[in-house]
Amino acid sequence: MKIELENVLPRDIEKRSFEIITEELNGRIPEDEKAPIIKRAIHTAADFDYADTLMFSEDVVKNTLEAIKRGACIVTDTQMGKSGINKKSLAKFGGEVYCFMSDEDVAETAKQNGTTRATASMDKAALLDKELIFAIGNAPTALVRLYELIEEKKINPALIIGVPVGFVNVVQSKELIMSLDVPYIVARGRKGGSNIAAAICNALIYMLDEER
Repeated sequence: MKIELENVLPRDIEKRSFEIITEELNGRIPEDEKAPIIKRAIHTAADFDYADTLMFSEDVVKNTLEAIKRGACIVTDTQMGKSGINKKSLAKFGGEVYCFMSDEDVAETAKQNGTTRATASMDKAALLDKELIFAIGNAPTALVRLYELIEEKKINPALIIGVPVGFVNVVQSKELIMSLDVPYIVARGRKGGSNIAAAICNALIYMLDEER
């Protein structure tokens, strides 16, 4: 059996991957400001469903890029999501990445209140005196708590990336976020993950890097 391999230099693998994604999309999505985000999600998961399931609120890309320029920080619901975000590039604009899931006070609050750590970590994030982007790739309870905090007028996020993966309350939590008048990028349905949340953050950051 003969298998033909593409001769691609290591530094060109990502570029070639995005070329293949564009070719296989074959005009399925508009080449607008959303395209780099959709393509990076596809690239991360090798899953073209994101061309159909990624939902964007009005003007969300433009407004989020402005927020990042102002130094907006990112809060994730997993250490994996945090580790996947390009913190060095974000720091060029004054932003930081936070994940409170491993904090002792978060664990204690969750235990006392009978909630998940993800819920408690959103409460802790709400106390930050910063413009915030929430990148949620694992815990639907984090999205539910964000919904409640927004309804209670305790937070006003620059963006909610709602891409938790799974089966229990995943679909419902995403629909809750999309029912609000807040900036969002949501992966409708069951698919997602911390890697997708990080990929969306990086796509936005890299769009600004290209402008510099």
